[in-house]
Amino acid sequence: MRRVSMIKAALTVFSLLLISPLAMADEINQANTAWILTATALVLFMTIPGLSLFYAGLVRVKNVLSVLMQCFAITCVVSIIWLIAGYSLAFSDGNMFIGGLSNFMMSGIQEGTMNGDIPDSVFAMFQLTFAIITPALVVGGFAERMKFSSMLLFSAIWLVIVYIPVTHWVWGGGWLGEMGLLDFAGGTVVHITAGVAAITTAMVMGPRRGFPTTPMTPHNMTMTITGAGMLWVGWFGFNAGSALAANGDAGMAMLVTHMSAAAGAFTWMCIEWSKFGKPSALGAVTGMVAGLGTITPASGYVGPAGALVIGISAGFVCFHMTMFLKQKLGIDDSLDVFPVHGVGGALGTILAGVFASSSLGIFSGQGDGQPMSEQVVTQLIGVGSVGVYTAVLTYVLLKVIDALVGLRVSEEEETEGLDINQHNERGYDL
Repeated sequence: MRRVSMIKAALTVFSLLLISPLAMADEINQANTAWILTATALVLFMTIPGLSLFYAGLVRVKNVLSVLMQCFAITCVVSIIWLIAGYSLAFSDGNMFIGGLSNFMMSGIQEGTMNGDIPDSVFAMFQLTFAIITPALVVGGFAERMKFSSMLLFSAIWLVIVYIPVTHWVWGGGWLGEMGLLDFAGGTVVHITAGVAAITTAMVMGPRRGFPTTPMTPHNMTMTITGAGMLWVGWFGFNAGSALAANGDAGMAMLVTHMSAAAGAFTWMCIEWSKFGKPSALGAVTGMVAGLGTITPASGYVGPAGALVIGISAGFVCFHMTMFLKQKLGIDDSLDVFPVHGVGGALGTILAGVFASSSLGIFSGQGDGQPMSEQVVTQLIGVGSVGVYTAVLTYVLLKVIDALVGLRVSEEEETEGLDINQHNERGYDL
């Protein structure tokens, strides 16, 4: 009997050893799950209240509530679309250009279903926060002049025809991902789409009344700096969370994100100091956002030295592009979405292909081993294709909405301010 018991025990142990790898494949990693839950909250925190306050402080006092309301409403509309079909079209199996509807209404996502070693529900919610902030960023291109109803219609349709397909191209098994594009956290998916959409909208709608002769200075820089601080902290979830694990990749992404933000802010501040005699708070926070947006696509592939170069480049390039668009071309991208996010996202996507190389000594990153020249070509294809696709689809959508319901408030309403005529409320009642 004792020998039989020993044989049974040995067989039991042997069976457990055989099936344990299969069991582990479906087992939740609590550390990774806890980190992505935290990162999800941080990214949502970037939109409300971070981006909302950042943008609201930059507009005039008569439009502060309208910007807050736009970011809040976009959060609601995008969340509903993501539930119905957005997540499925972005991440379900489909073709090289768009996903399928196998997860329509998030069917198949239950408490026990997994995406890697984290729950499906956590992954879907994490990706939702990216889908929320992208059309919210576009608000800065048409701030102080678009109808609220037109804004809702534009944001909803734009999400479906621009953001979701590009997301599938890059992260959902589409053609850019298969080509080997390096976009760790959204240089193409978020920043190029938002920046190109913003400048396209600004050009189609035309400048605000009085631009550029009438001063349109930020009404509350305290609010803007508060929002900027929230963006800086929230961006750790944006970039480090994109590792989808609590590991060394997440730690390095957080480190390089911080360094690029600091370098971008300090560079922009120094340029202003040299050019205009005084550094401005507005310049410092704008440079910070430029540094953050530019490191985003590269954050999982570069090291701290590369991040320093990327941050300095972001501050320099984005500053001069902002001056060029407003002073030379006269384009009223109200809150500088294209020169900061669009140009920064494109610059960072290209530089990801450079600094991911392992042959740059202290500036080397951790790419996939593709030669630098080939990787940079792939990055350029990604930047160009996403930029052109976004510009064309955004332009057509704007023209259709303008023909159907009109895009812009009347001159009288614009003079009065959107807070009163669009919402019958004031941002301040002093």
